[in-house]
Parts: sequence; structure tokens; C-alpha cells
Amino acid sequence: MSAVEYSTQSYPARIGISALTPVLLFLMLGSAMAGAQQTDKNSSPSVIITAPESVRNLLTAHFRLPPAPLMDETARATFMRRAHREINELLATEGYFKPTIILHLDPFDKPPVLEVKPGPRTVVAELSIEFKGDLAIDEPGRHARIEKLRAAWPLKAGQPFRSPVWEEAKSVLLSSVAGADYPAAVVEESKAEVDAASSRARLLVRVDSGPAFRYGDLAIKGLNRYDQSLIKGLAPFKAGDPYRRDQLLAFQTKLQNLVQFSSAVVSIEPAAATHQAAPVEVTLTEAQSQRVSAGGGYSSNTGARGEVTYNNNDFLDRALRLNSLLRVEQKRQTLSATIDSIADPAGRWFSLGTGADRTSIQDLVTVREKVGISRYQTSGKMETQLALNWQREDRSPKGGVHQINQTLVLDGHLRYRSVDNPLFPRNGSVTELRIGGGGKQALSDQNFLRTYMRHQSWYPVGERHVLFLRGELGYTLAPSRFGIPQEYLFRAGGIQSVRGYAFQSLGVHEGQAVVGGTAMATGTIEYNHWITPTWGAAVFTDVGDAADSVRSLDLAVGYGAGIRWRSPVGPLALDLARGQRDGKLRLHFSIAVAF
Repeated sequence: MSAVEYSTQSYPARIGISALTPVLLFLMLGSAMAGAQQTDKNSSPSVIITAPESVRNLLTAHFRLPPAPLMDETARATFMRRAHREINELLATEGYFKPTIILHLDPFDKPPVLEVKPGPRTVVAELSIEFKGDLAIDEPGRHARIEKLRAAWPLKAGQPFRSPVWEEAKSVLLSSVAGADYPAAVVEESKAEVDAASSRARLLVRVDSGPAFRYGDLAIKGLNRYDQSLIKGLAPFKAGDPYRRDQLLAFQTKLQNLVQFSSAVVSIEPAAATHQAAPVEVTLTEAQSQRVSAGGGYSSNTGARGEVTYNNNDFLDRALRLNSLLRVEQKRQTLSATIDSIADPAGRWFSLGTGADRTSIQDLVTVREKVGISRYQTSGKMETQLALNWQREDRSPKGGVHQINQTLVLDGHLRYRSVDNPLFPRNGSVTELRIGGGGKQALSDQNFLRTYMRHQSWYPVGERHVLFLRGELGYTLAPSRFGIPQEYLFRAGGIQSVRGYAFQSLGVHEGQAVVGGTAMATGTIEYNHWITPTWGAAVFTDVGDAADSVRSLDLAVGYGAGIRWRSPVGPLALDLARGQRDGKLRLHFSIAVAF
């Protein structure tokens, strides 16, 4: 093989890194360009690149090979001029400022070889991070903050110099300063001097913090229907508090999540003249206050359904939210209404609700009226509910004892949710705990204490597989199940319980009906394989039962397979399962579509 080396570009002894800024944009777009410019895997490349592993991936991803063979000297010279320019720029971003680039020609008409030797890598020799403004005042708290900022700087002396890291480090430093007290902070000067001859870099960053800011009054725009007190009551700060960016973002997110508003923007103007009391600008767009909607769906548990909802986000002109629902299913009919308050800064809100429903499942007909008040709180991944509910239930099991029960229940509910995607989880877990009870001395026909726990976990296996585990336990401590509404007892079976068995078919037999028992245990192991991003297949095994005591539990086993679809309206599961007890195959399906 003969070697032909084309002249390289000359570099000055010292290079200003600001000249490399356009290269960063090139790198960000490189992957998309490379994907569009890949040659057919079955054809020979026009040029073969050889380089050390430290830079090979960079060149493969971001350097574009000629679309056609280099047939003559002119084509090779044109290619080499581009190669020297682009490869030098690429390698400079990684700290290589003295590369050698040689094109080797093969006498047997094989593709030429482009040999890239990156040369020595530049390291950080000197680093200076300086501060001006209020942050530089000689005071212990400010000294500690400066030292923390310097300690977090990633490009320390002796480390390889990389231009992307240099740019990101400056951005992170400025963001850290501006995030608390100093929203007007700026990078006054940044300089990276690279001595290509010695492969050493000297870095200088100077940040001017400006003055320390404190909140002024709220300047609210866009309110027509609601009073300003609604917004002021949600602010996590008060006038005179030191500026914190995360507080502004949390305030904005809280307003954006309110159904009363379609958009919300919270900001301050970082003007030095107002730093002692900077006005907090809140710009809002009110959403439509009333809405009527209809929907339909189907579930193998309760059959086909249709529903109508009415929502009013300004009920009684007090920003209360009224939600009402009429739902008609083949096995259940529901009418309900709730009035919800707006969450306070601590994430607490109250709900007053009433409703009635009728169910006919497994030869058990129940008619229930209910009224209650609840306090909810959301804090990060934790959701809690404390409720006081009264209900009256008329139960008629076929061939069993007709009863009318009433109870007043104090109920606590806790849910911890930590998943990567709340609608289509692939990694994470959800844990639910619930405990509640009533007594004969407090408007209940029976003394009881109900406990319930449910845990679900998703584990990614490779890129396309997910392992799903679910466990469920329930127990009601009571002298007898009689006198206790079905909501506080347990039945199992169905698509979200034990597949292979009909909905709520696992329980206590009373006459020809299946009614709730005082004990329940179910579990699931399921393996999902996603064939495409939206379509997948699953195999599973479920176990579970409900009975009048723990000793009476006789776990039923169901197993089968199904398909999964990440539909635009939510997950769809279609499962064919066999119940081991009776050997029957059952189809389980559920999806809902709003219209």
C-alpha cells in the first residue's frame, strides 16, 4: 500500500475555544445527519477510516464519508480538504489539537484508508473561577456557597479538556448562582486558552452575581372570573422572602395544574433597581368553566357502558370544582357528584361527595346510597386520603338472606407511586395501603376494621421486555361479615385480579350468589414482550381467592396469554386465560374511549 499525505492546516500556538462554538452545534446534529447518510450495509464503503478507539466512535457518528468512490486526484484532494477541516474541528471538541490525517491508496483498487492519529490530548493546566457582585462579599455564608460552586466544577486541573464539557460547566455554574438570590447573574468573562504545542489549557470563568433579590408583591394579570385571593393563597412565598427559582417553578406548576386555568406563567424581571422588592408577574388564561362530555367503553368485568359527565370549575362562583357522573353499565349503574376545593400550598384539598349505585354481579344485587367528606394530600410521590363516609346498602343474594345495612366509616388511604410513566409504566412500583372501620356505637350495624394492601412492580428486561409482579392482601376483622357493606369485604376474579375466572366470582357462596368475605389474597406474575413500540404480547399466571377466614382461602390458579396495545386513550389488554378449577377459557378485555 502506498501512502499519500496531503498538507494539513496550520494552527497557531494558542487557540481561543470560542471559535469552536459552531462545532458544538455540528455535534448535536451529527447523529441525525449520520443516520440519513449511512451507506447500504451490503455495499463497500467509499473510504475506510482507521483511528484509535478513543475517537473512532466520534468520527463514525459525525464524519460524513463520500457518497461515491474517489476516482481521481481531484476527488481525493477535495475530500481531503474537507476531511482536514471537519476532523480537526471534531477532534478539537474532545481536546485533540494536533491530529495527523493521512489517506492511504490501495494499488488493487480497494477503498482507500483514511488514517487518523489524534495526537496528544489537551489537559487542564490552570483553572480560575472568580466571582463579583453581592456573592463576593466577605461573609462566611457566601464563602461556603462559593466553595461549593467551585467544588462542583467538573473540569478540574489535570483532567482532559473537552469543549462540550466546558460549555456545559459554564451553563451549570451560572444556573446554580442564578437559582437562589441572584436571578440577574451573568458570566462576565470566560476564556479557554489552549497551548497546542504543550497540549495544556488555561481556563478562566468570572461570574457577576449582581445584587441579591427579594420577592415583592404579586402582579396578577388575566383574572376575570376569579378573585386574586385565590392566586395569592397558593404562593409558596411571601413578599420580602429571598428569591428562589424552584419556588417560582413550583408556583407556576401548581397554577398550570389547576383546571380553572388553561395556561399560567410566573416570572420576575431581574432588574437591579427593584432587587429589594422584585414584583412577581403572574400571567393567567382562564379555562372554560363548564363542560359536558359523553363517553363509552367495554369491560369484560362489567360489560358495555355509556356515560355522561358535567363539570363546573367555578361552582357557586368560589372556584370550587363540581364533578357529576351518570354511568350505565350492563352490570352496574352509577350516579355521583363531588365538590372539590383547590389544593393549598401544602398540597391539601377537600372533597364532599354523594352518590348512588346499583350492581348485579354473580347473582348478588346491591343498591347503595353514600355521602362523605375526604381530605386529600399530594406530596411528591405520596398521596394520602382521610375520609369519613356514611352509606346504606340493600343486598339481595339469590337464594340468600336479604339485608339492609348502614355504616359510618373512618377510612385512611395511602398510595406511593414511583414509575417512569404513569400511563404506560416500564420501571418502578406502586404501593397502596388502606385501613378503615366502623362501630355499632357510631351509626354502624357491625363492629369491623378493614385492612388492605396492594403492591405492583415493573422491571425492565433488556430493551423490549418487562416483568410485572402484583400482590394483594385484604382482611376485615369482625365478629361476622353480616352487617358489613360489600365495599368493606372482599371478592376476587377478573381482569385486574385473577384472570381465568369471572369478575368477582371468587368469594363466599351464599345461596346461589357469591358475596364478599373477610379475607382475600391474590398475586400476579406477567412477562411482556413489546414487538413494536405500541404492540406487545404477554404471558401470565394469576392466583387468588376470597373467603370468610384466612384458613378457608383456597387459591385459584389462572394462566394464559394476551396482547397489549399502547393506544392513544390508554393501555389495552386482551387476555385469554384458563381457570384451573373448572378448566374453562375466558376472554378478558378492557378499553374506554371518550367522545
